[in-house]
Order: sequence, then structure tokens, then C-alpha cells
Amino acid sequence: MNTPSFTLQTTGAAIGFYDRFEVSYAREFFDTRRTGAKLGLGDGYTFNEDVFGAKLRVAGDAIYDQDNWLPQLAPGLQYKRSDNGAIVHAVGAKSTDGVDFYGSATKLLLEESVLLNVTLRATRANQLGILGFGGDRSDAYSPEFEGSAAYLLNRQLAVGFEYREKPNNLRFAEENRWMDAFIAFFPTRNVSLTVAAVDLGSVAGQKDQRGVYLSAQFGF
Repeated sequence: MNTPSFTLQTTGAAIGFYDRFEVSYAREFFDTRRTGAKLGLGDGYTFNEDVFGAKLRVAGDAIYDQDNWLPQLAPGLQYKRSDNGAIVHAVGAKSTDGVDFYGSATKLLLEESVLLNVTLRATRANQLGILGFGGDRSDAYSPEFEGSAAYLLNRQLAVGFEYREKPNNLRFAEENRWMDAFIAFFPTRNVSLTVAAVDLGSVAGQKDQRGVYLSAQFGF
């Protein structure tokens, strides 16, 4: 993902067991590029974060429960750890690691070709955890809403919208909601390619962070 001031790159993998339980790992690289010098960090200073996840499907099936109003329900958690301790403490964060807890509901409406998802997340993360957890404004967990909707144009193409609220824990850097509009292409059942226009608002004190997001996912 590229914005006028920053670049965020993420690589990761997820493994599912019996279509019921999933574990995942991701490594995030947040490159401040020339903005790093303005923040006193140096050109190209990069924040790194590890994200370990686990999710369990407890009820419903997004594909097969078409005659049931119940959505697919899945609670989960993510343990996040930043390796930039001195910097995140300097900007006011209380800790370098933390756990997000969330519950999501997903419903696929096949006749309407619509996929809906809502998630409620309890978090202390600053900018997803890249700037640590908790801060000089608040160190408490706060509930944050996330939602997405996708319309399937055909078997290989979908368009949609995503929205994500975030806590505002640091006086140093106000956080705004994130949102994007995307197009996803599925050339095969094991490959998906996504491009999105993103609006991140203010990030690390830099306003109007809008840009482009690119993603490639492979399944086996």
C-alpha cells in the first residue's frame, strides 16, 4: 500500500484445519520514506510488526447455509508485537505488544451475488499496532467497528467497499477511520488479485493519506 508519505508492505500465511479453525502469521513493514526525516527518525526508517492470529468458526456456513438467516460466526484474536520499542515509547505508546479480540459475522447471499461482513474488535492498537499499544490519551481497550460489502459481477470479478474504525490513543498523532473501494479478480480458484483506492486520513501526524493498495493471495 502506497500513500503520499508512507508505504506499508505485508507478507503472511494462514493454515486452516477441517474448515473450522485457522492460524495465521503476518509480518508488516511500515516504511516512512522521506517523512522519516521530518519525524526525526531518518530517511526510510521502517517500523516492523509481527502479527500472530487464531480464528474459530463456531456457527453457520457462509456458503452452504443459504436457506438459513444465521451468518457464519467466528471469534478470533491477534497477538501483535512491534520491534521498535524505543520509538513507540517515545511517541507515547504504553507497550510494544498487545492482543486484539474480535468477533465477525459473514453472510453470502448467492441469489443477490452479495457478500457481507461485520466485525467488532476490542483493541488498544495504535495504527494497527505499528505505533505500539495504548497511549497518553487512553490505555484502555475500545470497541471498534469494521464492515465490508462485495458484489460479485461474475465468477471471476467482484467490486466492494471496506470500512474500519480505530482507537485514538496518542496525542502525538490523531487517528482516523480507514476505508477503501476495491476490485478483486479471481483468475483461478486458488488465486485472487485485488486493487483498491484507500483513504487513511491522518497517519503519524501526516494528513490526507490517500493512495493505492495491491494484494495477491494464493491458496493450496
